[in-house]
Amino acid sequence: MSESGKKEQLKALQAALAAEHAAVYGYGVVGGRISQERRSQARAAYDAHRARRDALAREVRDLGSEPVAASPAYALPFPVSDAPAAVRFAAGLEDRMAAVYSDLVRAAEGELRGTAAEALREAAVRAVRWRGESVAFPGLAERAATTSASPMPSA
Repeated sequence: MSESGKKEQLKALQAALAAEHAAVYGYGVVGGRISQERRSQARAAYDAHRARRDALAREVRDLGSEPVAASPAYALPFPVSDAPAAVRFAAGLEDRMAAVYSDLVRAAEGELRGTAAEALREAAVRAVRWRGESVAFPGLAERAATTSASPMPSA
């Protein structure tokens, strides 16, 4: 991989890590508002994002860089005051994760590309489970551009 390719890969890794930090925070919000019937689904997603976050931090360290830290707090894109809002928020989180992992797939090579593709697929599946419908090409920027507000909590 060229030097510029390595920089792009590290940039995409750090972006995915930052997004995972936000997703972990976001699922903390979801867990406090989601209905009892879907609480195990939220917990499984929370655990999956924590595991991805930790793996990405290791990958960044292995490349000789310092992993981006989580923000101390995040602003939510809309009020998450009840279970339907929590479901909508969770679906949006997963859409955003699919987009971030799509960028990592593009920037990475080898095993990391495969891992990023797997993470993209998992995010897309979780989004469908939350929303109840799918999109043709999860993770594409065109899809993300059609939403009125970013579904990801921002620092």
